[in-house]
Amino acid sequence: MHGRYQHRRPIVEMNLIPLIDVSLILVIIFMVLTPVLVHYQLTVKLPTSTEGAPAPAETTIKVIIDRRGQVTVDDRPVSAGKLERELMLLLSKSTSKTVLVQADRSVSIEKVVAVLDVAKRLKVGKLGIGVLQTEVPVSP
Repeated sequence: MHGRYQHRRPIVEMNLIPLIDVSLILVIIFMVLTPVLVHYQLTVKLPTSTEGAPAPAETTIKVIIDRRGQVTVDDRPVSAGKLERELMLLLSKSTSKTVLVQADRSVSIEKVVAVLDVAKRLKVGKLGIGVLQTEVPVSP
């Protein structure tokens, strides 16, 4: 009877399936949450205006300056030194593009003017400043 159990050895393998399952679930969670977190961080409080017309999206290059002064061009972060090069690349495809500068209320006017100067130097078709449009109250 002793000889029958002598050849059996305990199974000493690590089961990786639970580890892979947890890893894939974490990857899915991060894939879902990343766009939400990026959008939350890029919110810009625009000034309001009673006049204005929306710019056509297909011919508009959006330059966003957030409250920390960071610049993004069409949802891509750009350093201040590379702003001109990035706009030049986007404008090389068409000269009739519109550059729309959307700056947070707390951003200094010098940063907005610097972006407008770069766009003017590149001979942009149209320049605009992004605002939130408010309705004018109608008096009876």
